Amino acid sequence: MNRSKSNPQIALRPQDVVVLLRLSLNADSVPTYAALAQELKLTASEIHAGVDRAVAAQLARKDESGKPLVLLDALRLFVQHGVRYSFPATHGPMGRGMPTAHAAAPLNKLVVQSTDPAPVWPHKDGPVRGVAFYPLYPTVPDAATNNPSLYELLALVDAVRGGNMRERALAIAELDKRWAS
Repeated sequence: MNRSKSNPQIALRPQDVVVLLRLSLNADSVPTYAALAQELKLTASEIHAGVDRAVAAQLARKDESGKPLVLLDALRLFVQHGVRYSFPATHGPMGRGMPTAHAAAPLNKLVVQSTDPAPVWPHKDGPVRGVAFYPLYPTVPDAATNNPSLYELLALVDAVRGGNMRERALAIAELDKRWAS
């Protein structure tokens, strides 16, 4: 028996969720892997591998030309029931950053903000001081800065990953509005 082979099990990575969220925004016009890589601050090979893992996980498929298409119903179920267990919220010290989860749009208009420090993605140019809420991938704050729609999706997913029951329910309802087919 050869024990030198690695485990062939495919596992999603946090950046795969970021790629899927971005692809869910423009189902009609899928950008190239190079364009996605530039926008998401990843490499084209990371995008390609992420799409392949998403296809294997049945969260996406490729059309006849090879372009990735997000399976929104599957992504919704994964975000609702799996993302907080696969990629649990990780918190850190106080610092500057970009608001996320219930402290960012659109939930910041639906949830009464407490006196507790806001959850923030640590970022040197962040406008808010709060408690670190580490993003799915280190490049998320930079990618979100240039795409407000992606920022909202990422913040909603963070509310699912680390929010209380009410915040999770509100986040899922907001995602449903965006992903209604």
